[in-house]
Amino acid sequence: MGILVIEDDAILNKNIIDALRAENMPAEGVFDGQLADRMLRREQFDCVIMDINLPGKTGFDLCRDFRKHNTETPVLLLTAFSELDDKVKGYDCGADDYLTKPFYLRELILRTQALLRRYRSGATSGKDNETLIADDIVIYPKTKKVFRRDSEVTLTPREYQVLEMLCERKGEIVSKQELIKAIWGTAFDTNTNTIEVYVNFLRNKLDKPFGKNTIKTRVGYGYYLEAE
Repeated sequence: MGILVIEDDAILNKNIIDALRAENMPAEGVFDGQLADRMLRREQFDCVIMDINLPGKTGFDLCRDFRKHNTETPVLLLTAFSELDDKVKGYDCGADDYLTKPFYLRELILRTQALLRRYRSGATSGKDNETLIADDIVIYPKTKKVFRRDSEVTLTPREYQVLEMLCERKGEIVSKQELIKAIWGTAFDTNTNTIEVYVNFLRNKLDKPFGKNTIKTRVGYGYYLEAE
């Protein structure tokens, strides 16, 4: 257990590990995407911090393949680019958060701690035995599985968290700020455009393939799930 740092810059890799260990967070590093892939398949980690531009296998591909067998462990992507398309691609691959280089190590620590808190609180949540139902959507919190019309819908961890919150408060408007606070915490600011990205992902996976329009926007207020 601990945190796996996947970064091909040896100095930055060491600096991140030293900063994490200084906060009593065990960490180890790896510099190659393919070696990291093998480690992620055979070992369990509390959190994964990975660069996008890696030798052997890119962070996008690594994250996407990791999510095929692990949908729980939080992933923080590091990149030298700040373009929205790169962020959207990262989130679509299953990343939980995104940090653009150059960054302050303190910000990385805060984001990592927030991801760990969300991960651990979710693992011990008292909602595990409940089943959430909204319209023809069925959510099983214990397994994090989502079905619509008996067809399983595969969601990334963040997509799942947004949907779960909307389902828990079905019919009620949930603001972007509420979603950010509940999912990312208050340790750092998250651009509200991030929520728009996730809602768009959910609509593409949960609404459009079924000819539905369940996830609604109330302009200036937030989002709500319209359930019959």
